[in-house]
Amino acid sequence: MRPLSLPGSLGLSLVLAAVSFAAEPASMGPPFTVPTDSDGVQRTTVILDSYSYQPAHLIVEKGKPVELTLKSVTTLVPHNFIIKDPAGSLSVEQDTGAGKTALLKFTPMQSGTFPIYCDKRLWPLPSHRDKGMEGKLEVR
Repeated sequence: MRPLSLPGSLGLSLVLAAVSFAAEPASMGPPFTVPTDSDGVQRTTVILDSYSYQPAHLIVEKGKPVELTLKSVTTLVPHNFIIKDPAGSLSVEQDTGAGKTALLKFTPMQSGTFPIYCDKRLWPLPSHRDKGMEGKLEVR
């Protein structure tokens, strides 16, 4: 009797399908103005979930320090939080493991709107950004 390879392939296909369709991206939601604490630092918490950031549209003031507590609520999949201005005025990146919390500090010195995204991916699936894990930072 010859062993079938189908169950292993089928099993892998089912796992990949489950990961791929586990969660649909959330809508960006309304803009959120990050509050400034008494020490002059703009602080808030951003939840990193399956293919979404909440809040996903952050508004901050130029020239004031920003501290974002990145809290991942996923159980298996790590994420990151990337802001890269092609002109080079702002470039930050912070990895956050599944179920972990990380602190991201930066001071935006240029006004504008900058994309936020997660570039993690499980090969051969699309990246988290391709699945809708993106947002924007608006610096006023």
